[in-house]
Amino acid sequence: MGFSAPRLIDDGAAIELRLAGMPFRFHALWLRDNACDPATRDPGTGQRLITLLDVPTDTRIAAVEWHNGRLAVSFAPDGKQVDYDPAWLFANAYDRPAPPKRGWTSDAVTRWDAALAEDLPIPSYGAVRDDPAVLERWLAAVRRYGFARLTGVPTTDGIACTVAGLFGYVRETNYGRSFDVRVKARPDNLADTDIALQAHTDNPYRDPPPSLQILACLHNESDGGETVLVDGFKVAERLIADDPDSFALLADYNARFAYADAAGVRLQAKRPIIELGPDGELIAIRFNSRSAAPLVDIPYDAMADYYAACRRLATLIERPDLGLRFRLEPGDAFIVDNLRVLHGRRAFGGGRERWLQGCYADRDGLLSTLAALEEGNADG
Repeated sequence: MGFSAPRLIDDGAAIELRLAGMPFRFHALWLRDNACDPATRDPGTGQRLITLLDVPTDTRIAAVEWHNGRLAVSFAPDGKQVDYDPAWLFANAYDRPAPPKRGWTSDAVTRWDAALAEDLPIPSYGAVRDDPAVLERWLAAVRRYGFARLTGVPTTDGIACTVAGLFGYVRETNYGRSFDVRVKARPDNLADTDIALQAHTDNPYRDPPPSLQILACLHNESDGGETVLVDGFKVAERLIADDPDSFALLADYNARFAYADAAGVRLQAKRPIIELGPDGELIAIRFNSRSAAPLVDIPYDAMADYYAACRRLATLIERPDLGLRFRLEPGDAFIVDNLRVLHGRRAFGGGRERWLQGCYADRDGLLSTLAALEEGNADG
């Protein structure tokens, strides 16, 4: 990585340097707080041994230079000396241009529409289970596209939880460690009927909702029932391009969601349908008409426009060119990022059984396993 001589600025309160041909500034306090020497971070766990209160308030940089390919920094007034890897500085640089507009996503995310079906491979369960390289690619697809499919999955009870165990842990809920999706005489949820289900995210009435869902097909002799997947991030992209005012309404006001059953479960949450981070990054989509509760957080003067915005969003979600459609056969499974990709189904019938089994998990376990696999390959 190319770099130039560093320069002290603001009387040592910061430095300026070029990394990979790009200019960056770093505050002295930030550099001191993120020191990686053994006195600041435990070499075994990587956790901080100090708090911000242990760092002098008037911390500044007394001297800085490149030494043996690392940035050598001397701090005042405590005389602390720390070396920094330029690749680490570049990866963690915060002096970057502001994102161009609300609703941006990171480079790790690829938004998609129906055309993706032609390009996405479907690995076998056995390969994902037995080959770390295949598992890495499968998990990377979830990170990039918000979903991935599997084939050749055993049609045994508990298999959804077994799939979750390939990368993380099951998120147990009032539905249990796993749950069956099949027609029931007295359903607690409309998923346990044969009606069509609009593409949606699951459990928006939880705080936080599970960020991953796995569904495996154990049996299917029904007519119809095709699965539908829609990239909520792509829908948001279309909405902000076509109707930025509607996008703003859905991002700026909280919706309400609720769920109750005869067993005494009473769940409720309020969050925006389109959730953005403070810097405008698109964080999550929550869309589930079945679980929508009365809207009470939108001012009177904005309510009519808010309903119009919800209608525009729903219209985009229903567009055939934005969704993937496929039939689940026994041994097929898929995983979705439940804060991004909406899933639904067509109505089915024929008087024959359709039995899916699912479970919830969380994204942090998946991303942790993926990071470890990628780190191992990089070291190798």
